[in-house]
Amino acid sequence: MSVAGKKIVLGISGSIAAYKSILLLRLLVKQGAEVKVILTPAAKDFVSPLVLSTLSKNEVVIDLFEEDSWANHVALGRWADLMIIAPLSCNTLAKMAAGMCDNLLLAVYLSATCPVLVAPAMDEDMWKHPSTKWNINRLNEFGNLIMPVTAGELASGLIGEGRMSEPEDILSFVQQFFLTQTDFKGKKILITAGPTFEAIDPVRFIGNHSSGKMGVAIAEEFAKRGAAVELVLGPSSQQVSWPGITITHVTNAEDMFKACNVLFPSCQVAVMSAAVADYTPVVVAKDKLKKNDNELTIELRRTKDILAHLGTLKNNDQVLVGFALETQNEKAYALKKLEAKNADLIVLNSLNDQGAGFGKDTNKITIFDKNKQEYSFPVKSKKEVAKDIVDTIKHVVNG
Repeated sequence: MSVAGKKIVLGISGSIAAYKSILLLRLLVKQGAEVKVILTPAAKDFVSPLVLSTLSKNEVVIDLFEEDSWANHVALGRWADLMIIAPLSCNTLAKMAAGMCDNLLLAVYLSATCPVLVAPAMDEDMWKHPSTKWNINRLNEFGNLIMPVTAGELASGLIGEGRMSEPEDILSFVQQFFLTQTDFKGKKILITAGPTFEAIDPVRFIGNHSSGKMGVAIAEEFAKRGAAVELVLGPSSQQVSWPGITITHVTNAEDMFKACNVLFPSCQVAVMSAAVADYTPVVVAKDKLKKNDNELTIELRRTKDILAHLGTLKNNDQVLVGFALETQNEKAYALKKLEAKNADLIVLNSLNDQGAGFGKDTNKITIFDKNKQEYSFPVKSKKEVAKDIVDTIKHVVNG
């Protein structure tokens, strides 16, 4: 997959590894990409703007204000199909994580509507410092793509981790990135996420600890791959910034059922990752219930089973994915749910697994298909888990 015709912003920060950016620029241009280069003021000490402008055939921009002109950072951030920051110095990393904006590169980064890929470069002790790890995690949470550092000889003379990825490896990553962007192009995907709140009275409810992180990560992963995503989101503080995602906000299980019932027939894939309440109060008090000396009994009734209902509607061209959160006999319960709900895949979470569960930034999953084939994955960030889930769904869709 070539990058011909793609528009790329290449940001270079102050690092001795900036010499590799010249090679990366040359590779991208040879592949047919149009590249515009931004330098931080510190990067001028490591790489020549003249060399970069000659290779890119575009003016290199450095400052927000140069004489009487103004560099339009918003236009640059909207022009690109991809922004690459390579090398990403420890200093620029910290500023990005904190949302600082004291140079043109940071201004373009903060206003970019395209995906952002970063390639860190720093000495080993800096790379392993807790603040650096925290900053990298922040960028990961923002949805930025992060190239791994490599080990070898560093500018300090030490041998260790912190070297910027080689230009050829970055090019391969970029090629694969643009390839996956078309995985689900033209497909409509339904995803549920978050908890449901079942009202007891105007101020109290029955709920659960679901944050919606996993479902939102899946929605964003599908959107990155070209899908039109319908996200039905229960009460959640999660922010969704990726384009191509339409959000329907709901509060309770009945609202989620109705929304899914309307959206599902036009979707090719449905992923039911929401933690929907199994029971809801029969009677909802119009006024706040007052505490007294008596015990309070609340009568509950079953909510509608959204996954099972969609299983009855599903046609042969649709893929239905359910989630099973279990605490015992996990595999047996997951396989039973897979068959009973007429789903194509079941994603199993176990609260017995370290790193899995509500509210966490990580998850550990096992996926089962209709043939009882098992796909097991180690503990990963929920964004990485989302990639595993979408990759597995792609395998089923391609059949």
